Amino acid sequence: MGLFSRSRSRPGTLRSASSADLQHLDAFASSRAGVVAYLEPRTAVTDSTVVLVAATGEWTRRRVPDPEAAEKFARKRGIPLYDAARVGYPARMREWNATQKAGETSGA
Repeated sequence: MGLFSRSRSRPGTLRSASSADLQHLDAFASSRAGVVAYLEPRTAVTDSTVVLVAATGEWTRRRVPDPEAAEKFARKRGIPLYDAARVGYPARMREWNATQKAGETSGA
């Protein structure tokens, strides 16, 4: 087994959600205020994903096993779940991205 073999999968196969993905989402949701969830549909190259967006606009994305798992995750934590393909993403997410990018270019 090579140095990087643990993180690689066969070409043409999807990596499914892992317990680490769900733990990351849980940690993000429990450590930030005003979190909402956006379900992104499965595509040819990516399984279903959930984007969590905090009130500040900070966000994270991880795979989920399926849309039902995303619904269960959101319901258990009492956070709204939206269909990203239907409603898009909140402006605060784009604003946060722009702020982060500006910080990188200014050397901050």
